[in-house]
Amino acid sequence: MKLAEALVLRADAARRLEQLRARVVGNARYQEGETPAEDAGSLLAQARQVCAELESLIRRINRTNSAARLGEGTMTDALARRDALRLRHGVVTAAADAAAGRDQRGGGRQLRSELMFLPALPVAELRAEADQLAREIRELDVSIQRTNWEVDLLD
Repeated sequence: MKLAEALVLRADAARRLEQLRARVVGNARYQEGETPAEDAGSLLAQARQVCAELESLIRRINRTNSAARLGEGTMTDALARRDALRLRHGVVTAAADAAAGRDQRGGGRQLRSELMFLPALPVAELRAEADQLAREIRELDVSIQRTNWEVDLLD
């Protein structure tokens, strides 16, 4: 099985677990004289099974990511780099938006006697930096996805 397939299975297992959790909670109590829609004990057993499957997948995915080479490092290194780039992009974009006044209501001044707000940061430079970060994220994502489909999942 390829790493990409395991990632799809992991996402599916996480969704199934969340659905089972909601069903267990919805059927954990019922009114006297009524019958619950589903057997909460059986649902809980299914949830335990899915948790075990999920744990196994996560272990194998993590083991594979640590061993798989991507560029000069490992897949784990690339994932950490992508996460850091996304965080940086978010900060730079938020700073540019704030400096440009995008978070202000009403836009500019209504009267000449009102105070005028000036940007404390170079908005154009921040936008250019955000664009460069977005490009790096896209390129790294492509490399990660390619590797996901090339690498076999480790046991």
